[in-house]
Amino acid sequence: MSIITKVQDRIRQKGLSRTVGTLWKRYVFFHWELLWMERDLVSPVPPHKLRPYEGLRKVDITAQNAVAFSKHFGDRVGTMAELAAEGHTGHMYLDADGHAVGFIWGSIRDYHDRHYYGCTFPVKPGEFFEFGGEMIRAYFGSSLSVDVQVALWQAMAAQGCTKVVDVCETHNIPALKLHIRMGYQEQGRVTHVYCLFGRWKFFRETRYEGSRLDPLRKPGRPVVSAAAQA
Repeated sequence: MSIITKVQDRIRQKGLSRTVGTLWKRYVFFHWELLWMERDLVSPVPPHKLRPYEGLRKVDITAQNAVAFSKHFGDRVGTMAELAAEGHTGHMYLDADGHAVGFIWGSIRDYHDRHYYGCTFPVKPGEFFEFGGEMIRAYFGSSLSVDVQVALWQAMAAQGCTKVVDVCETHNIPALKLHIRMGYQEQGRVTHVYCLFGRWKFFRETRYEGSRLDPLRKPGRPVVSAAAQA
């Protein structure tokens, strides 16, 4: 299929404006805003109504078992092996056939994300940086999104951590809502990622006051203090 035919098909599926916007961001320029979040590791997770799941087992990711990502995350096998070899803590969730359907990572040191954003995320003593959380579509809306985080928090607490920090793209509304549901708090800072012509990336950090998540909160949902103890 020629490039022109692919573009024509995408225009029919997505519309002209969305197609042009996607091409612009991929080949010319994009700007992402990454909101910094934090949470202690002992406060209970607020109640939720996510659907249950069953039949999965948690396994620590190693350079040797990263092949389990082949079916659902085939382009990540090498990346998973590299992260494990670098000493980061990774959990994957396997189905009955041994295929990874979800995963998450934590780093107790400054994390240089050479695989995606291209910048370094600083980590303070007592913190760990949570990244890479993902699952296949079949588990969207399930309590797996909660369990993967809680299990990682417990593993990192055993390593001496007392706080989790991470970043979330402002255009990823489902992920922002998940952070609200899990009781994260905003740090009031943003890492900006700029990319020109799909090759050159630039970074800067800004601060803000107030909340950028309040418009996404459900009426009556309280703001959970990150300093609260269970």
